Amino acid sequence: MHASPRTHPGTRWGGLLFLLALITLASAVPFMPYGSIRVADSILIYILLGLGLNIVVGYCGLLDLGFVAFYAVGAYTYGLLASPHLGLHLPFLAILPIGIMLSGFVGVLLGFPVLRLRGDYLAIVTLGFGEIIRILINNLDRLTNGPRGLSRLDRPSIGGEVLSTPLDFYWLLLVAVAVCMVIVYRLEGSLQGKAWFALREDQDAASGVGINTTRIKLTAFAVSAAIAGGAGVIFATFQRFVSPESFTLHESILIVLMIVIGGAGNILGIIVGTLVMILIPEILREYSEYRMLIMGLMMVVIILVRPEGLVPRSFGPRQLFRVVLNK
Repeated sequence: MHASPRTHPGTRWGGLLFLLALITLASAVPFMPYGSIRVADSILIYILLGLGLNIVVGYCGLLDLGFVAFYAVGAYTYGLLASPHLGLHLPFLAILPIGIMLSGFVGVLLGFPVLRLRGDYLAIVTLGFGEIIRILINNLDRLTNGPRGLSRLDRPSIGGEVLSTPLDFYWLLLVAVAVCMVIVYRLEGSLQGKAWFALREDQDAASGVGINTTRIKLTAFAVSAAIAGGAGVIFATFQRFVSPESFTLHESILIVLMIVIGGAGNILGIIVGTLVMILIPEILREYSEYRMLIMGLMMVVIILVRPEGLVPRSFGPRQLFRVVLNK
């Protein structure tokens, strides 16, 4: 029996090796030096952020340059509710859902004014929203402690176990990424996901066939923001310090680049794009004078050679599982 193009032996082995490489990399991290584990923690946080922004950018085709604002909402939620600043010391597992829901609510608030906007206009408005949140955090001195930020945040504990080392946070982040990937994967294959894809291809046609584009956009912004809020809460527990400098436009652009380089609308692409954008600068740290130049040239080459990203949209988790299982 001849193999179909979908299950060509070369493609099958390539998919299997790709999956094994990801599993090996994840399992090898605990045996790495302290500094490498911290880098792995950073990568997992950015994967969470990439998964969140990918819903709006990759699935719906809406360019959001203010995504870091939701990240900041989650981080400051933990900073305010688990620090001496307000005298509140709520447990981590109580603050996490609060941060997620509050960020999702802020996402809906952003969604309403931009419902009729597309393309460059949408990008400009979301960029302005991100800057508004950062400026508010910077100037609400009594609430957020202004540019000095919030420090001495409580260490999180789960089941009586206090998380204090980078390895502890690595396991927490690994679970968070796995849960988020399952949620996004399920949404991608649902009617909601198909409506997002229809919106991305042609908003007028989607509206013409009866899709409620208003509800679809608001849902995308809410889910995307909620994921960013969860990542922000974990980031705050990891750093034990939050300040406005952590939530600049540079962070939003970095997350967008991860999606573009890896492959928009593709969960596996997010992982690959994040690895490229975080690991390459770390590898080039010795060449600090030329690091950004090399990174810039590399991004230009990737975008010119692979405009759809390093992992094409057609090679998502479903296709990978089919290839590996030879189905």
